[in-house]
Amino acid sequence: MRILVLGRTGQVGWELQRALAPLGELVACGRTSVDLSDPASLAESIAEHDPDILVNAAAYTQVDRAEEEHDAAQRINAAAVGEMAEAMAARNGWFVHYSTDYVFDGVKTEPYEETDRTAPLGVYGATKLAGEEAVRAVAGRHLIFRTSWVYAARGQNFVRTMLRLAGERESLRVVADQTGSPTSAELIADVTALAVKQILDRGADADSASGLYHLTAAGETTWHGLACRVIAQAEQAGSPLSCGPADVEPIGTADYPTPAKRPANSRLDTSKLRETFGINLPDWRHHVDRTVSELVER
Repeated sequence: MRILVLGRTGQVGWELQRALAPLGELVACGRTSVDLSDPASLAESIAEHDPDILVNAAAYTQVDRAEEEHDAAQRINAAAVGEMAEAMAARNGWFVHYSTDYVFDGVKTEPYEETDRTAPLGVYGATKLAGEEAVRAVAGRHLIFRTSWVYAARGQNFVRTMLRLAGERESLRVVADQTGSPTSAELIADVTALAVKQILDRGADADSASGLYHLTAAGETTWHGLACRVIAQAEQAGSPLSCGPADVEPIGTADYPTPAKRPANSRLDTSKLRETFGINLPDWRHHVDRTVSELVER
């Protein structure tokens, strides 16, 4: 069994190399060897690596910049994804891909289900949705995991930014009217590995599991709530900070304008994932606390 992971240096791609390694021969590639910005080259690149399973953790993720770089986001998040799905379908292999809460407009008051109407607010969400649709159009064997508020102990993300700013400033202002489930790259990779293992074990019966799933940690919070948790845990671990949890001021989205609009409700219903694969999703605080501890101890 050969597993090809794309996006090896990214947050999720890095964790996937750890989580998937016990399942088969693992090959992890970055953009220098498999270039998603050149969709026409992907079929040949994939054939050279000869995978049974392709896990795509590469994407154009610059949400605000995408508003001006629509073509680049479209090539990487949509056109390239369709080419990968076609290449794996031709091989009768499995294609694993990641999408986002940004495919929704955030107006629903309950967590979003996989069957809910999509309505992206910006270019990033629209291109990620186009990628989903490209995978489904091919009708090959696939797993699409929509996730949200991704962070890790490496890379650029909200958790690391809050720790850095809390060490530099005496107060912070953080948005408190957007709700979601902070989800670690570690959890995403572990759930992916569990799902892939079940697919391998089920053999031909695994085709019924092909489809779209929501994958986030359990529970919910706001960006403000997440910032306070991160800073409180760092304080408890003895990190020298200039800003404590009480110094984090809650503000509205309107007080922090960005080029791309964000959904006010990013909560995703994970029932389908949990029921299909029998997976327990821990509360969001579990991995946040672990990540903060890892960062503080460095």
